[in-house]
Amino acid sequence: MKYLENNFEVIGFDIQDATIENVNYKHYKQNVCGILPELEGIDIIVNNAGIQEGEVIKVNLEGTIKVTEKYITPNIKSVVFITSSSATTGSEFPEYVASKGGVLAYMKNVALRVSKYGATANSISPGGVITKLNEHILNNENLYKQVLDETLLNKWATPEEIADFVYFVSVINKSMTGEDIFIDNGEKLKSNFIW
Repeated sequence: MKYLENNFEVIGFDIQDATIENVNYKHYKQNVCGILPELEGIDIIVNNAGIQEGEVIKVNLEGTIKVTEKYITPNIKSVVFITSSSATTGSEFPEYVASKGGVLAYMKNVALRVSKYGATANSISPGGVITKLNEHILNNENLYKQVLDETLLNKWATPEEIADFVYFVSVINKSMTGEDIFIDNGEKLKSNFIW
């Protein structure tokens, strides 16, 4: 929504139906591992594919690589990868950690290659985020207290906070590249995984 609020044209891929209604949004009901549509003029790529069970490596890592390689052209200005704090700490499900760790390493490779276009590539590594996926924790007072105790600021991020960082890194930033930004409320300093 952050990009739409700032009058960008946005294309989204998801295996679910669209949840956004906006004249500047085009939705493809699409698996990132499938045959991707031919699109022109892409100047920002935000890789946000992420599942925690099933074909985790295929979707999170291979799908991210497939989308990126398909749409990087000389028009590119920025590529942003949503990884996870667990890509660095290792504190989560094994395949998920491996997939996001692979994305983190791949981001650095992309930064090296897109620099010839004057483009940047960076990643955002959220810790706990208040999303529907985490409702089983958010709705369990005991579990939620445990995860908040794992952060220095005693809170989780909101999706809007993450979107603000992604927008800044992809639109406003012109000089930082090849870097990973942690948004984990200090969780990395403790690194225990609670599910």
